[in-house]
Amino acid sequence: MNRIEGVILDWAGTAVDFGCFAPVNVFVDIFKNAGIEVTMEEARAPMGMLKIDHIRAMLSMQRVSALWEAKYGRAFGEQDVERLYAEFEPALMVSLSEYTDPIPGVIEAVEALKAQGLKIGSTTGYTSSMMEVVVANARQKGYSPDVYFTPDDTRSQGRPYPYMIYRNMEFLELSASWKVVKVGDTVSDVKEGVNAGAWSVGVAIGSSEMGLGLEEFHALSESDRETAITKTEETFINNGADFTIRTMSELPQLIERINGMLAEGKRPGIQR
Repeated sequence: MNRIEGVILDWAGTAVDFGCFAPVNVFVDIFKNAGIEVTMEEARAPMGMLKIDHIRAMLSMQRVSALWEAKYGRAFGEQDVERLYAEFEPALMVSLSEYTDPIPGVIEAVEALKAQGLKIGSTTGYTSSMMEVVVANARQKGYSPDVYFTPDDTRSQGRPYPYMIYRNMEFLELSASWKVVKVGDTVSDVKEGVNAGAWSVGVAIGSSEMGLGLEEFHALSESDRETAITKTEETFINNGADFTIRTMSELPQLIERINGMLAEGKRPGIQR
């Protein structure tokens, strides 16, 4: 039967941690400790990747790389990546439990999807040890997907590789990638879905891509909110997303729309 069988959600910035702030502040801090002042935009750009890959991507940015060479008189090396990551992980673990509140509307959306008979998987840029903290705290607050996989389960081949999605499909017994919807809040999430051959959906409000906290977002004027949403949605579409949604509350209705497209023989990628 040509219908969506499962939905695979990202965690921070999609399901929990509105604005995805837990890792961002730590990235800024560890670079500051190394004598390099990075911007919030630079810290967010690789978001969604395995965190050591994220650090490597930041060091590879032209401006950050130049600052590093000016500071240390040499290009960064793998030992620098590992040293920064060794500082990053324990710092993140200290604060991680504080950033596990489900984003408004997520619990209700997931309940609606499960009522439709859909299986709920998840992928993340966090390691398995980080996810033990996130999953336990989110469960206490009412959010619990059927399963989660981390880059530790795919030999550290995290996003934008599709392997975490494939592990979800295997575990949840989803029969084809085009019967799967991947939802996330970063460019790497979108690319993960595209590379897996799934329907790739970007969620705008609460996303790392938008980069605003809950209070910051609601403090904006209506026109400024619309501008921020539109900019975020355009970024997702430009990176291959099949669809964008403003909030997770729109997802059950989007699933029905995709089911209609599948019935017509359409497949992911038609929007690109």
